[in-house]
Amino acid sequence: MSRTAGVIERHRDRLPFAPEDPVVTLGEGSTPLVLAERISELVGAEVHLKLEGLNPTGSFKDRGMTCAVSAAVREGAKAVICASTGNTAASAAAYAAKAGLRGVVIVPDGRIATGKLAQALMHGARVIALRGNFDKALELVRALADRHPIALVNSVNEFRVQGQKTASFEILDDLDGRIDALCIPVGNAGNITSYWKGFVEAGAAPRMLGFQAEGAAPLVHGHPIAEPETIASAIRIGNPARWEEAIDAMTASRGAIRAVSDPEILAAYRLLAASEGVFCEPASAAAVAGLLKYGADGAERVACVLTGHGLKDPDAALEQAGAVLPCEPQLRALERLVLE
Repeated sequence: MSRTAGVIERHRDRLPFAPEDPVVTLGEGSTPLVLAERISELVGAEVHLKLEGLNPTGSFKDRGMTCAVSAAVREGAKAVICASTGNTAASAAAYAAKAGLRGVVIVPDGRIATGKLAQALMHGARVIALRGNFDKALELVRALADRHPIALVNSVNEFRVQGQKTASFEILDDLDGRIDALCIPVGNAGNITSYWKGFVEAGAAPRMLGFQAEGAAPLVHGHPIAEPETIASAIRIGNPARWEEAIDAMTASRGAIRAVSDPEILAAYRLLAASEGVFCEPASAAAVAGLLKYGADGAERVACVLTGHGLKDPDAALEQAGAVLPCEPQLRALERLVLE
């Protein structure tokens, strides 16, 4: 099989695609699972990081988008649409461009990270900034898709779940089938739903440990949050579309969905970059923040899903990083800064 084969080609026997179906792919999937030695020491368990930021557009969304857009092409769609806090917008725009379809993305006005906005625009999507939050944007695009022949590619699309479940197969393959718990950020809840689906289909049952930001934790509080707020923009969602499925995954796996604060998320974000060499976006760090805060709950082998690359949100990185040091063009001045 080609090294650039995407998730449909690699997992066609577990996906709803026939050999003759069109496939729109950018070579997504097959992302690394790396051992996090320092985090393992901190929590007293063997911790692995699933680096989903190494997908083609820099996030896990590509796994589901290849399936959603391929299905849209198969069904004769001429355009795709989504509501997004950023990563879905970038992915939908890229796969629409690859397929030769029109891409339209609706984002909350002023609430999308710079890197993600740049991607959507560069891929040629029509980007519309809605004066409202993500939940309102999703409500409107669902109504729009019901009235017009346009493919909705948010995580309410079942093909998205089908594609995203393939990450579970990869984790099981890399760990020889032995994993006790999965730590994962929870926003719209499509990803925790997808991972659990994949594990069940593969005959595995790790505990699903989902983590939401304190200011956007509807599943923790048991009711929608009208105005969700968190530094972790990718999970700034107050009414998850996959609410019931996420709760089912938690319950069936004997897992939990808990909240972490923005300072805890940012601390994990810095720790991953400085101690493990992994630069992820803030929302991704919620998985590790939760593991550090609540512990491994007796799990001996844990995988943490890092959903997006750190370059997705450069502004957040610059706010957290150290300062750039100015230097005169002289050897002694350079020596002082390098060696002190």
